[in-house]
Amino acid sequence: MEETAEQLQKTIAHLADLLHSGQDEDFVVSFKALHDFEMGQVYSGLPEQMRAVAWRLLDDETLADVFDNLDVDDDDIGELLQEMPPQKATEILRNMYADNEADVLQNLPSRLVATYLSLMPKAEADEMRKLIDYDDQTAGSLMSTEYLAVTEDLRVVEVMRLVKHQAAEAEAISYVYVLDNQKHLVGVISLRDLLTHPDDMLVSDITNDRIISVKAGDDQQDVAQIVADYNFLSIPVTDDNDLLLGVITVDDIVDVIDEEAVEDYSGLAAVNVSQTDDTPWHSAIKRIPWLIALLLLGMSTATLISSFDGLVKKASILAVFISLITGTAGNAGTQALALAVRRLAVGTDNTAWKNFWSEVLAGLLVGTATGASVFAIVTIWKHNFELGLAVGIAMAMAIMVANLAGYLVPVLIDKLGFDPAVASGPFITTLSDLTSVLIYFNVAQLFISHFIGS
Repeated sequence: MEETAEQLQKTIAHLADLLHSGQDEDFVVSFKALHDFEMGQVYSGLPEQMRAVAWRLLDDETLADVFDNLDVDDDDIGELLQEMPPQKATEILRNMYADNEADVLQNLPSRLVATYLSLMPKAEADEMRKLIDYDDQTAGSLMSTEYLAVTEDLRVVEVMRLVKHQAAEAEAISYVYVLDNQKHLVGVISLRDLLTHPDDMLVSDITNDRIISVKAGDDQQDVAQIVADYNFLSIPVTDDNDLLLGVITVDDIVDVIDEEAVEDYSGLAAVNVSQTDDTPWHSAIKRIPWLIALLLLGMSTATLISSFDGLVKKASILAVFISLITGTAGNAGTQALALAVRRLAVGTDNTAWKNFWSEVLAGLLVGTATGASVFAIVTIWKHNFELGLAVGIAMAMAIMVANLAGYLVPVLIDKLGFDPAVASGPFITTLSDLTSVLIYFNVAQLFISHFIGS
């Protein structure tokens, strides 16, 4: 990874030198020889004064490849477009794939969107407005309108001619979608099917009419799961009348999987892990509110401990095991939380009762094993059977409760319509602290007469 970053910096420096020394043709040749992804990285990495020369030398198609491969969630993409005259930026947008173009426009200020759309032909602008209007993180926001589609009355040789003609404009050519005369999606043909059947065969004879498609309003996470399950390279998006609206390609699905993983991990950590290059100030500002909320919840634990001050004074040995029980219970709760969030993410939580009883049993087994272990350790260490029994029982009960909380909290949050990942690890840990302290001291009160003075 470090070698790749180092090589990227060398490439940027080399191309900047070519621009600085006026070797324009060498720059264009060297730049176009890069992989599309590298084009995006190199272009955005050039100094601004060098980019001002670069976009004048490069054609619109090449610049479209550059912007197709930039992170659309990066605020810098709007700044890169604004470095050019609006007409130039509009031409670049028009040459991008429709789904990427829509993503870029959705992340720009409304005044810029209005400017660029006003400079496009009306038909293109209207189509782009439809794509922009789809809710974020839905199939509609991911789909591209550049796909291969033919009618079912054609022959293989005719379809192959159309494929060759349309391939340059389509984002993916692995599948050809078959439509009836009313433009309804009736099937799909793979490129392999076209290559392996006689030229004079009708398309309808080789069409796979078992269609797996999604609706424009479907959640992107559900779409990603379908593509992963079926190993598709693309999946069609239809409306309620089975009219083909667009297709979602596997490269967008990979981005969705990465985005969902980042969201889940951010939720579990209670911090946005996608912004690794944040300044210390911005990073701290984003963390402080959640930490303050956890601090206030933690104060309730401190208050609860203080309410058992008399008990601790009678048997100071109890204080030794507070962090042991709260820490272990917190770890158990976080494990259950991670599993619950994952089940919800992949859609396997449709057997809620089965999963609930599974977690109950898992908590019972883990709690019993951990409680028995700490019972043996404390009994041998402190030579006090009753103290070991009290700590062991408290540990077992605390883990059982934490395990159930780790499972139930995200499930309840999901039922309320919120992202279950907001039930973060720190939140569950703090909640487990509160419940485990309450359990620990109440169990200790039952045994207090047996280990006073230990």
